[in-house]
Amino acid sequence: MSIDRFKVLFHINDSAKWPVVLTNITNFLNDVGQENPLVEVVANGEGVTPFGSKPALREQQKGCSLSRETLETELQRLAAQGVDFAFCRNALRAQSIPEENLPSFIRVVPAGITEIARKQAEGYAYIKP
Repeated sequence: MSIDRFKVLFHINDSAKWPVVLTNITNFLNDVGQENPLVEVVANGEGVTPFGSKPALREQQKGCSLSRETLETELQRLAAQGVDFAFCRNALRAQSIPEENLPSFIRVVPAGITEIARKQAEGYAYIKP
């Protein structure tokens, strides 16, 4: 069976998982090539906390080993390779993170869970590290 184009959705709702997600995406792109897949990352829940500015939010990162600056650099590198990043507006509000705190390459969706369901309906493979 030949696959014309991979469609993959990575889901992150735990900020400690960002290093794993970044490694998974990089390995996936290295394996299948950057021109072949459609890759989207949906962040909701505590997955959005690295972009908070309050110290309490940073403490909630539960051991995320990446600084916000490092994470943003890595996300930008992947975005330049065609990876789409979608953050949940509900999670941002729940964590008191203004949308303006996000880099311009991150898209905000009304509800992360709805975005996940939509992508699965479109045939995206669901991966949750």
